[in-house]
Amino acid sequence: MRKFLSYIFILLGNAVFAQKNLSATADSLYQVKDFNKAAAFYLQSASASDFKVLAAGNYYNAACCYALAGKPDSAIIFAKQAVASGYRNIDHMKSDADFASLLQRDDWQKFIASLKFKPTSTSDPLKARIITTDIDNYWKAHDLAEKDSNNRIAIYKQYYLDHGTPGLQDYFAYKVHSLKNYVKSQDTKHRFYAAIRKNTLSVKKQKPLLQASFIKFKELYPAARFPDIYFVIGAFTSGGTSTDNGLLIGVDQAVRTPDIPTDELTLWERNNFGALDYIPNLIAHELIHFNQNGMAADKTLLSAVMVEGMADFLGELISGRTANERLHVWAKGREKAIWADFEKEMNLQRAYNWIANSNQETADKPADLGYWVGYQICKGYYDNSTDKKQAIYDMLNVKDYKAFYKKSGTGEKFGR
Repeated sequence: MRKFLSYIFILLGNAVFAQKNLSATADSLYQVKDFNKAAAFYLQSASASDFKVLAAGNYYNAACCYALAGKPDSAIIFAKQAVASGYRNIDHMKSDADFASLLQRDDWQKFIASLKFKPTSTSDPLKARIITTDIDNYWKAHDLAEKDSNNRIAIYKQYYLDHGTPGLQDYFAYKVHSLKNYVKSQDTKHRFYAAIRKNTLSVKKQKPLLQASFIKFKELYPAARFPDIYFVIGAFTSGGTSTDNGLLIGVDQAVRTPDIPTDELTLWERNNFGALDYIPNLIAHELIHFNQNGMAADKTLLSAVMVEGMADFLGELISGRTANERLHVWAKGREKAIWADFEKEMNLQRAYNWIANSNQETADKPADLGYWVGYQICKGYYDNSTDKKQAIYDMLNVKDYKAFYKKSGTGEKFGR
């Protein structure tokens, strides 16, 4: 199966809800090994997808299901459809156990051999590209839309989305979902977006600091891969994420300077509007996510906080600062209370109470405390290890989350 990490669905329209529900139903059927029905739902979800990259994932999963159901011809047809729709993680396709039944087939081997895509990452930290063309395209679309308010959606589609990089296509598919809602969000923040223009156009100046972090990570984790970095302008739907195509940075959430008005932002948006000089720390966080493909799949809260907290901890290790400093400030003196709440849910599927829970943000308590919890777990493991490089390897390739948690010592440190 194709594995997705930390995709957060917000600003959803009805069509997106329908597509997501189809995928969720398919996932459930896959888990109970009803592969024929799962494949049918994945294909319905692919048809309902507004973005090719989402369709590609569903075609891929349908192919997996057909292979497991003993229908190799259908499996190969939809594997090819996945590639035609933009699926590019060929290494995963080659090693995916779901396709084990196809390995001896000549047509499968010929298909795999025909896939020759340019790698989207490199082992050289100095060769990762910084791509800002989406920022330029955004401002062209923005200016045209300001002059023609009746056609804003069509303008953003033509001049921004349709001309977008692979990074922008992924960002919209996984983080925005609806162009209509995207434009609606823009319309509620006219002064804000006008004010951030100069800062968004300055992000290229961060390159030396980004490269310094990448070099440090290579020293600590020789197996590291370094993807391209795409800077895009979103709708406060994500400050950063990573996909097979690279690191995707929503600079509208990461260019704060004292002159930017924030009165049009919600409480959560104001609290998560990152400073311009924190961009290297944000990118360091996302770089760690890109290198987490060795971690075992798991749906518990413990796993979820480790995914995010590890990115904060290792990101700080290579860049000098954590991407979520405000959580550490708030948590000081409240550690035991936070931990007591966490341990009640750590073995359950309760990430929604700890990560991407902006709807729970209040003036008295921040959302996303799972980042802080996961940071402490990873820091504890690292501090307790004599071989620091091995500790980093263990984090990025963890298989047993409960054993890792026990070795971290954080339960004893913060528990009551």
